[in-house]
Amino acid sequence: MKKLIPVLVITAMLVFSCQEEKKSEPVLNPDEYVIEVSGKGIFNGIRSQIYIDESRGRPFTLDTAMFVNEIATFKGILKEPRFVQLSINGVKGSLQFVLGPGLSKIEAYKDSLQTSVISGNDLNAGYMSYRSAYDELRKNSAKARRDAIRLRNSSDTTGYQSSYNTSESLNAELEAFNDNYVLDHGDEEFALILLESEMKTRPGQELDLFLKKYEAVKQHLDKHSSYKRKQSRIERYIERLEAIAQVDIGNIAPDFTAPTPDGKTLSLSDIRGKATIIDFWASWCGPCRRENPNVVRIYNKYHDKGLEIISVSLDRHNMMNQWLEAIEKDKLNWHHVSNLKYFQDPIALTYNVSAIPATFILDEEGRIVAKKLRGKALEAQIASMLD
Repeated sequence: MKKLIPVLVITAMLVFSCQEEKKSEPVLNPDEYVIEVSGKGIFNGIRSQIYIDESRGRPFTLDTAMFVNEIATFKGILKEPRFVQLSINGVKGSLQFVLGPGLSKIEAYKDSLQTSVISGNDLNAGYMSYRSAYDELRKNSAKARRDAIRLRNSSDTTGYQSSYNTSESLNAELEAFNDNYVLDHGDEEFALILLESEMKTRPGQELDLFLKKYEAVKQHLDKHSSYKRKQSRIERYIERLEAIAQVDIGNIAPDFTAPTPDGKTLSLSDIRGKATIIDFWASWCGPCRRENPNVVRIYNKYHDKGLEIISVSLDRHNMMNQWLEAIEKDKLNWHHVSNLKYFQDPIALTYNVSAIPATFILDEEGRIVAKKLRGKALEAQIASMLD
C-alpha cells in the first residue's frame, strides 16, 4: 500500500492541475472579448493599443494594455466584430486582426509585428487563412514581375513574352483576390468582415458583383445582434452603387426639375439638344470658375449646331446673390438651375457628384456618352458629336 501512495498523490496532482488549467480559461459573455498578446523580449511597462483608422486616416484608440511578464491583456465589451490594428510602443508597424467575441491570442514578434500569429476564434482563423493565401499569391506575382523585367533587360530576351504574360495573369488574379475569396468562402463568417472592409477601400465597386458577394455572406447576419448595423451600412452602400450605376456611360440620363434664377422651374427634358452638357459647379468653386471661360468658348462655337448646356449650381441656401453674380460675371448665357443645397442638392445626389466641376455629356437621345471632361477633352467630345 505504501508504494501506491505516490501514484495516488501524483494522480491527484494531475487532476488538480487539469482543474486549475480549466479555471484559467476566462468564461465570457457573448459580447465580451479578451485578447492575450504575448511578446517575447518586450519589457514590463511597454504599452500597446488596439485602434481603428477613421475615415480621414486618423487612428481612434479602442483599448490599451501594458505588458507585464511579456504579456498584455485587453478586455472589454464588443460593439461589433471588425478589423482593428494592434500597435506596441517601440515596435515598428502594426498588426491587423479581427476583434471578435471570446478569447483571442496573438504571438507578437517585435522584430516583425506584421508576421505575428493570431489564434483563438473562427474569425481570426478565417483571417489567417485568407492572409496566408493572399501573401503567397502576392509573392508569386512579385517574383513573376521581377523575372519579366530581368528578361526584358537582358541580352537574351528568350522567354520574355511568356514571363510577361504570367506576370500579368498573376497581377489580375491578385486584383480580383478579395472578390473571389468572398465568393468562394461565403460560408465563413470572416467573409462578411472582408466584404464590409472593401466598402471603405473600394468605394465604387461594380454593382452586380457586389450583390453576388453580399448574397454569399448574408447567412451570417443573424449571428450577432450588432451585425444589424453592418447590414444597414451594406445596404446604404448598395444604394450608392445603384446611384452610380444609374449614371454610367450608356444609360439614359435621369431627368430632373429644379428652380431657375428667376424662380421658375426647368427640367432636363425641356432643353435637350443634339448634344447636352450637364455642368455641376458653384460660385465659390475656384476650379469651376477657371474652367468657365473654356465652357463659354465651346458653347459659343457649337450652340448654333445644337449644343445645349444646363448648369446645376451647388451653392448654399444663403448664396443666391453670389450665384446670380457669378452667372453674369462669367457670361454663362445658357440654362441654370439650383436648389441651393450644396452637395445635398437632390440632382447632385442622383448623379453621385461628390466633387466639382463635374460634367455629363448627353447625345440627342439623352444617353450619357461621356463624363468628367474638362478643357480640350470636353471640346473634343462636343466636336466629335456636332462637327
